Amino acid sequence: MGVDTMDIDRDVTAFLQSQRRSAPPELAEAYAKFEDLYDKKLWHQLTIAVEHFVQLPSSGPHLIPLYENFIVDWEDKMNQLSLVQYATRASRELPDPSASLAFLSARADKIKEKPHAKDAYVLATMEAAHYKLAAGDLEGCKAAIDECEKILDELPGTETVINASFYRVSAAYYSRQAAYPQYYHNALLFLSSASLDDLSATEKQNRAYELAIAALMGEGLYNFGELLQHPILNSLKGTPVEWLYHLLFVFNSGDMAAFDGVSKSNFFKKQPVLFNSVAFLRQKLCLMTLIECVFRRDKEARGRMSFTDIAKESGVRPEDVEHLVMKALSLGLIKGKIDEVDNIVAVSWVQPRVLDKTQIGTIRDRLSEWSGKVRHQVIALEAEEGAKEVFVQ
Repeated sequence: MGVDTMDIDRDVTAFLQSQRRSAPPELAEAYAKFEDLYDKKLWHQLTIAVEHFVQLPSSGPHLIPLYENFIVDWEDKMNQLSLVQYATRASRELPDPSASLAFLSARADKIKEKPHAKDAYVLATMEAAHYKLAAGDLEGCKAAIDECEKILDELPGTETVINASFYRVSAAYYSRQAAYPQYYHNALLFLSSASLDDLSATEKQNRAYELAIAALMGEGLYNFGELLQHPILNSLKGTPVEWLYHLLFVFNSGDMAAFDGVSKSNFFKKQPVLFNSVAFLRQKLCLMTLIECVFRRDKEARGRMSFTDIAKESGVRPEDVEHLVMKALSLGLIKGKIDEVDNIVAVSWVQPRVLDKTQIGTIRDRLSEWSGKVRHQVIALEAEEGAKEVFVQ
């Protein structure tokens, strides 16, 4: 049995008029505008008006009724990404995660087959996955991540709000799994897609804390440069875990003595995940120290690094140097050869890294030294008989 369109029109109009009469003054004007634009069928302008409505501080309790009694009537004419953004905000007004999940899942199912709404489908699916994770459905959340990742790979480009949602939920999933490297990468990608101004002070501190732990505990993470340069790390300053901020710099610079001091402190001992992993952290720091001592040397010096120098700078025993270098080679942190007869390591390549200001200063000094050598050679050549003619030719 069909529904009379005129009945829908009258129902919508009656709803808007009723809401306008009972709504606070700041919302009443919006309801009047909705009615006017709806009657004129100005769907784009109506979409913009709805987006503005969501931003009003007192609109929260009105979002679900507005959708069920008004937006549902013309949602196919609405920009689908705007529709999902509205639904995402409205879902927070529902009483429990299961209701929010059902609400967003229904929206995702309605737009799944629309060929030009793949981006909106990803956003709806990922926001639904957020509630799956909250409900403990890790498998369902991971399935959503995998599905959306494939869709995003096929899209030529997406809005930052979609990327932010994907990486935020992915990071939350990997955090629950204690998968530190995956969390670290997804959390940093989330921060590259979101504005820090949209995060509360508590959210910034929590994110910075989790990133710091992930950087330290993540296998395969031997360069913290990108995190160290991110302003979110400053949110740790002035908090009880400010020492984590400084510990990251200790690792990035390969300072074994500073680590030994921190690892014996009371605040370090109060972090079980770190305190119970001292052996792992020490090995990681030794590798990062090796990378740093290779980086500080010029090409000639890194081609003949003695076991004694490596042991002294990395804090390992001389008999453990070969194992340390082999570990670095196997992880792809460096490339080179070990001369077991002369106890020499020749490094031909070191893993590219994001540099802090001190390390950039090292590069600057090295370039300055190289420039001086070149200038000296040029002067020496010019002093030789016939050198000028050679340069002209």
